[in-house]
Amino acid sequence: MKERKKLSTVRKLKSGKSEAFFLAVRGVEVGIFAGLISVLYRYLLSIAENSLNKVLAYVGRNGIKIAIWLIILGFLGFFVAYINKKEPDASGSGIPQINGEIKGRLSPCWWRVILAKLIGGTTAVFSGLSLGREGPSVQLGGMAAKGVAKITKADKTTELRMISCGAGAGMAAAFNAPLTGVMFVMEEIHHSFDRNILCMGIVSSIVADYVSKLFFGQSTVFNYNTVTFPLGQYWVLILFGIIIGVSGVGYTKIMLKMQELYKKIPKLSQKLKMPIIFIFSGIVGLVLPQVLCGGHSMVEYLMNDHPGITVMFSLLVAKFAFGAVCFASGAPGGTLYPLCVLGTYLGAVLGSVAINITGLPTGLWEEFAVLGMAGFFAATVKSPITGIVLVFELTGNMKNLLPIATVALISYAVSDLLGGEPMYEALLGRIPNKSESENLPKSREKIIKSFVIPIGSDLDGKRIKDIDWGRHALIITVERGEESITPNGDLILKSDDEVVFFISQRKRAKTEEHLESLFAEQYKPIA
Repeated sequence: MKERKKLSTVRKLKSGKSEAFFLAVRGVEVGIFAGLISVLYRYLLSIAENSLNKVLAYVGRNGIKIAIWLIILGFLGFFVAYINKKEPDASGSGIPQINGEIKGRLSPCWWRVILAKLIGGTTAVFSGLSLGREGPSVQLGGMAAKGVAKITKADKTTELRMISCGAGAGMAAAFNAPLTGVMFVMEEIHHSFDRNILCMGIVSSIVADYVSKLFFGQSTVFNYNTVTFPLGQYWVLILFGIIIGVSGVGYTKIMLKMQELYKKIPKLSQKLKMPIIFIFSGIVGLVLPQVLCGGHSMVEYLMNDHPGITVMFSLLVAKFAFGAVCFASGAPGGTLYPLCVLGTYLGAVLGSVAINITGLPTGLWEEFAVLGMAGFFAATVKSPITGIVLVFELTGNMKNLLPIATVALISYAVSDLLGGEPMYEALLGRIPNKSESENLPKSREKIIKSFVIPIGSDLDGKRIKDIDWGRHALIITVERGEESITPNGDLILKSDDEVVFFISQRKRAKTEEHLESLFAEQYKPIA
């Protein structure tokens, strides 16, 4: 029985049209359920934010009402701390947890994570914490896809593909941006191009985007007047991209440091820390309600009212400081959209200064705001192509693709030069590796994983038997162009060969780490 399962998986990997059809069908399944769960979460957060605004209007400046509201927030903090304790994989953004699942480090219960994320995230937003819906939508989409895989008894390789594409579908539904969902899976989760993931991912993201638009309409997030950036002034964009890149590195380091400091606060258990954060959120809401929640209202205010530099800078600093505190708490909620909001405000501030100094057209002010978001995303998440595609889809405008790409790539290069860590990979590194503990898969089923030998790799020109692949990895085929080669020990490997492995689930995390090191820095996981 086990052998038949292995052989069927290999046939699926090698099949042509039937495999594409199978992936497309799975993509539809993933897109529907990931889209629906993301829509539900978005709807719940909308209710929570509207309810919060009504509460703040009711409380006003009445001392007794304020005291009661702060006490309620304290109890809500206890409640969220309890949720985090019971289901720690639902804390924070959720993107690192998806990465951990794909890498074999985590294997949470899908329905528990969904339930905890929905309840905890809604509670956090109702309490005003500076957290968005986009990161959690990625995790919710991935867990919904995992649920579909479990219910339909998919093999482990298909399950991992479905989780990846569910994550992309969740992002597509959250941003109304299907291409961004696909690119996010390729660039942020897998760090490579994979035709199987691409096929399933495109279908799932389009379906999820369609589901989302059925409920929330087809309008873009940003509506602004496009002004073509003068070609003779691109030197301004170079300086702009450098500043954004440096700022992105600083942002990531500060956010990670805040998380460390929060954990080191002495004499306070997590049960007490969370209520304090929630009460602090209530105080901030009474003083500066603009910085509460994800930041959608801040972007609307920026684009509609065009505030002055002082106001923009003040809101930028306040949103950053408040967001850092909320992020450090580990409350269920995303950092992805708050990050984009900060980039937008930073771009608007820098753009206003540039316009005043260089005499650029004043109409470029909004363009700088959008450029700031693309650059800041590229510098912090370290996924420049996703950032470029995201801004294009959020604005629905390709006229300024060149300046957007210029800023995003420069910001990314500066961040890389300064040693900036990809934010979500750094967060994954702080999550305990459960691959050897209670989350270890009990099944003996193997998964299929493929790697491409890059040009210049030490593997190029070596025989299979001369390389230590590890005890828990078995080469099942080598794809060379259109040829599938049955391997033997004397087969000489060449650059661009796709080496396909069976990997034991029980030792998957360590085995994949070993294989990644063999395929060097340029390794490209395919499945």
